[in-house]
Amino acid sequence: MTASRLKPLALTCNLIVSDQLNTASHQITLLLIDWSKGDEFALEQLMPLVYDELHQMAKRYMRRQSAGHTFQTTELIHEAYLKLAHQNGQTWQNRAHFFGVAAQAMRHILVDYARSKQSQKRGGWQDRVTFAEGALVAEERPEEVVALDDALNQLAVLDERKSRVVEMKFFGGLSIEEIAEVLKISPETVKRDWRFARTWLLRELAVAE
Repeated sequence: MTASRLKPLALTCNLIVSDQLNTASHQITLLLIDWSKGDEFALEQLMPLVYDELHQMAKRYMRRQSAGHTFQTTELIHEAYLKLAHQNGQTWQNRAHFFGVAAQAMRHILVDYARSKQSQKRGGWQDRVTFAEGALVAEERPEEVVALDDALNQLAVLDERKSRVVEMKFFGGLSIEEIAEVLKISPETVKRDWRFARTWLLRELAVAE
């Protein structure tokens, strides 16, 4: 098959995949709306559709934990599911909103775990931490998880939106476009918030050393 014939075929395949993703996203949004209205069966239908992405999110969290971390990926998903299932009164907007809340739930679970395991030794870790464009690069020990959470809470007092951008980008792995959709701001604003938050957090963590 010649290259000229392959191009239309590749375009057709991309359109089919895009259409399937859009359909799945729309189905998730409809189920979230039904769940918001009190339809418990909608939650049962929803979880198989979002499980794989929740699993990937949990794996990203767990890869950053220290080698001695005893919390397992499946446990994190289970605990997050319980938190999400008890979001009574939550008005779900769409898929991106759901995963933004899931990111927050996983953050709180791991921070609570880290606080329970935290040693008395503090500081001395900030030099090993760098904010890449899409992530915080570090193997996090319990005290580091707690210190980052404390810094994020301080940032939330200063500017809650910027704190949520970090939470969704770092903890949840949401894209710039998905974060913009959740927060109802432009992608460029998300990028500016991320750059500010990254600089602010590094400074606060350095001061805390």
